[in-house]
Amino acid sequence: MLIRIASLLMFLGLMFAPRAALATRVEEMCDVSGVRSNQLIGYGLVVGLANTGDTGRSQFTVQSTAAMLRRLGATVDVTSIQPKNAAAVVITATLPPFSAPGMRIDVTVSSLGNARSLLGGTLLQTPLFGADRKVYAVAQGPVLVGGFSASGVTGSSVSKNHLTVGRVPEGGLVERLVETPALSGKPLVLTLRQPSFVNAQRVVDAIDAALGVGTATALDGASIRVTPPDQYKKNFVGLLAVLSLVEVEPDNSARVVIDERTGTIVLGGAVRISEVAIAQGGLTIEIQEEQSASQPAPFTLNSGDTKVVPSTSVDVEQGNTSALHHVKATATLSDLVTALNAIGARPRDLIAIFQALRTAGALQARIEVQ
Repeated sequence: MLIRIASLLMFLGLMFAPRAALATRVEEMCDVSGVRSNQLIGYGLVVGLANTGDTGRSQFTVQSTAAMLRRLGATVDVTSIQPKNAAAVVITATLPPFSAPGMRIDVTVSSLGNARSLLGGTLLQTPLFGADRKVYAVAQGPVLVGGFSASGVTGSSVSKNHLTVGRVPEGGLVERLVETPALSGKPLVLTLRQPSFVNAQRVVDAIDAALGVGTATALDGASIRVTPPDQYKKNFVGLLAVLSLVEVEPDNSARVVIDERTGTIVLGGAVRISEVAIAQGGLTIEIQEEQSASQPAPFTLNSGDTKVVPSTSVDVEQGNTSALHHVKATATLSDLVTALNAIGARPRDLIAIFQALRTAGALQARIEVQ
């Protein structure tokens, strides 16, 4: 009875034991060398469009339509083809690792000509090629477009999302097997998605703790060699399953990512700034345009025309550029965000502030501008 109680307490302790903070599995941090996806591309035709296909000078669409009809046994005059219901498209897909003939994959269809919409179209059978120009899959099926478009007789229109790009769910059929050398009996090599000497050593320590000391060896800051233990030398699938579930507490790098096109700023959890004083002044320019009608006064002898006269107003507001804001040295990301919010800086201003902080040596982080 006491043995059963002790076993139950041990089981409950394992179930409800607190997990390591910010623990991440190895499969989320690393890729297995040799286990990779492959990109496929093809050129084809989408038919069945409601007069929204390629028009005008899309000669490649005419030639492709004629070639397709000739393969089907029809003889046509190229000059008589007006493929308003067809569109030339480029098909792209990703062939996952371990794909076998007969498996289905999703494909993306993108218009190549001047088609207005692929809504309601059907992709004709198209071979998909790899980088070695070999056919690895074929694609065919109805194109799904996540949007709509509507227009009136006066020229007004409304649309949502991109109508010239669609998907064919499970429209690709794998035809060729891609060999995976990772399961050939050689030592496995794990590659970190974000190279780091600290994370490489932590992954090695975690794998050694799970499978035995000496199982993993860090080759550099991005590659880790795993020597299969005796019980897994002929069971690489089981070894990869065990490695995938090993948990590691990754080291967060101090990094600031800035996208100047959209004004987006992402701060890493390890970003710190030294004690500085910042003077931040914003300049706001507001321009408003209004249209007013100008017409002649009533009962005038000379006839006049009614005209539209634009009226423009410009309002400029400048912040207090002489104010210096004292920012204390921060210890956490929350402190940094609080300090920057106290300044009242907008995202566009924060981009200039972070770049100036790096120049002054007060920012302990790496800035990546996209």
